[in-house]
Amino acid sequence: MKLKEKVDFLINKLEEIYPTLEIPLNNKDPYTLLIAVLMSAQSTDKKVNQITPILFKNADNPYDMIKMTVDEIRNIIKPVGLSPTKSKGIWNLSKILIEKYDGNVPEDINMLEELPSVGHKTASVVVSQAFGQPAFPVDTHIHRLMYRWGLSSGKNVQKTELDAKRIFPKSKWNELHLRIIFYGREFCPARGWDIDNDTITKTIGRKSIINKLIK
Repeated sequence: MKLKEKVDFLINKLEEIYPTLEIPLNNKDPYTLLIAVLMSAQSTDKKVNQITPILFKNADNPYDMIKMTVDEIRNIIKPVGLSPTKSKGIWNLSKILIEKYDGNVPEDINMLEELPSVGHKTASVVVSQAFGQPAFPVDTHIHRLMYRWGLSSGKNVQKTELDAKRIFPKSKWNELHLRIIFYGREFCPARGWDIDNDTITKTIGRKSIINKLIK
């Protein structure tokens, strides 16, 4: 199957499986999305969605957030993991948003990446989901699937992102990255992978991987 055929099949199949999309992290504005995405590092969306209502009840904007201490933030977000680093990042970026951006989250991805604890993936999610700018955030699911589908070398997430942006239409990036994540969680996980239920990989995946799995 040629690359264009793979891409067309993939897009059509994912749109068929997931015709409507919801942003997995609960939020009400760019600031609460930014904080939720930051908290999701090495955690799960489910756990973050359990903790953010508690945090946002106390502070759902940068002005209220810096009224709390780093330790107070840490005690609330401890269940999501990495709370010492995340709590400092949340407090410090909130202070910077007030000082530099009048309390607003900047729409520019480069400005976002300059904020404490905000990496490229987090910034990409925010510009994509909060501001509708084309971006292709790559998480572990996308990185794994792009390799299994023979669409990237699997060398690193940076290479995977470049490959995704090269082969997928820009107009599809924002929704497609979410659909791939949902598909990876449901049908193509890292562990307990049942190839018989994974239609996309069986159709377009690397033969070397499929042959090992199909009995």
